[in-house]
Amino acid sequence: MKPSKKLSLLEVISMAVGTMIGASIFSIFGLGAKIAGQNLPEAFMLSAFYALIVAYSYAILGSKIISNAGPIAFILKGIGDNIITGALSILMWLTYIVSIALFVKGFAGYFLPFFHITVTPVSMAIVEIFVISFFTSLNFFGSKAVGKAEFYIVLIKVSILLIFIFGGFLTINWLRVQPLLDTVHVSGMINASIIFFLSYMGFGLITNASENIKNPERNVPLAIYISIFIVMFIYVFISIVTIGNLPLPDIIKAQENALAVAARPFLGNFGFILISIGALFSISSALNASIFGGANIAYALAKSGELPKSFERKVWFQSTEGLYFTSGLALTAALFLDLGAIASITSTIFTVIYIFVLYSHLKLYKQFGGNRFIIGFNLIVLLIVFGALMNYQWQTNKAAFFISIFAFLGAGLLEYAYRRFTNRKIRHKGIAPS
Repeated sequence: MKPSKKLSLLEVISMAVGTMIGASIFSIFGLGAKIAGQNLPEAFMLSAFYALIVAYSYAILGSKIISNAGPIAFILKGIGDNIITGALSILMWLTYIVSIALFVKGFAGYFLPFFHITVTPVSMAIVEIFVISFFTSLNFFGSKAVGKAEFYIVLIKVSILLIFIFGGFLTINWLRVQPLLDTVHVSGMINASIIFFLSYMGFGLITNASENIKNPERNVPLAIYISIFIVMFIYVFISIVTIGNLPLPDIIKAQENALAVAARPFLGNFGFILISIGALFSISSALNASIFGGANIAYALAKSGELPKSFERKVWFQSTEGLYFTSGLALTAALFLDLGAIASITSTIFTVIYIFVLYSHLKLYKQFGGNRFIIGFNLIVLLIVFGALMNYQWQTNKAAFFISIFAFLGAGLLEYAYRRFTNRKIRHKGIAPS
């Protein structure tokens, strides 16, 4: 890629913010309100704290290890090429599968009420099948135009959310947003924070594009931190406006399109339509980017162990079966799992990858920089978050718990079999020399 074609700091921040303010804020907001109650703004701030813990290592390693393989490059540098590294590359692909499932369910949750179609398991399934089939077919009928439009889609959805925030701020009932510090509500806030951890995970996309960023040594860390703080601001104020304008039972009842329902008290039916359109645009953008962008990178790394230096989004590295596998597995997850299960599984898999990134950083800090005590503290906090997430799954959704365990074991076994029968190695370009 020519220097003039590389991404600027502003473009990278826009990309990360657009990814983070994607389907999760629209599709699982009602779930968060159900878990955290009126402590939801504090849950978003706590989630941002977890994200910043991970961002510390991503910023330092991402500025020195310039590779579109992102976290897998960090882990490979830290612990070498082994079964764990290979299993984590497979898990990274799985994160895109479950993320796509989340987007598909979120789209259906807004699409059906918007067109006054009764929400039933059958109607949800029909929309989910149609949506994922449509975006999969774009691979063959040209996604280039959609890709060019993504910047404008991001601009539209952020503008809509700012209208929502400023419009609702004047009519907030502040008693509804006062935090409750009893044991039950604090526990709910913590549980919601680990679920909403996934709402900040888009900052990792910055390191997955580091080879294509201008001055990555400076811009990768800046983009990571700036994007997290921008998104935290938006999330916290959205939650304040929503809880302050709509009773919690109503938010929970409208779980799958909570933001659209929350806009009605102060913006009327126009607000409902505006947020619904914003959600559909947002989720379409995130779904398109996940299927044609990140998932093909992850699939190529999971299958062949090599990440090409340059690629086109709509070319699945001559491995078109990856498109079908990814879409098919995502659709299966969307049809048979609920939003809570999908969200917690996504967070669990991401957290495991993050734990190994921090562990790798702890081994590499002398070479690449960073304070080992800060890294060690961050690693301990993240291990606690992982434990809390697994406990939450066990307490609330044992199917999600066992699926998470199966994903970890299955990735390890698949990688072992891969290496035994194909002599697979993890290889990619772009890593800075030792």
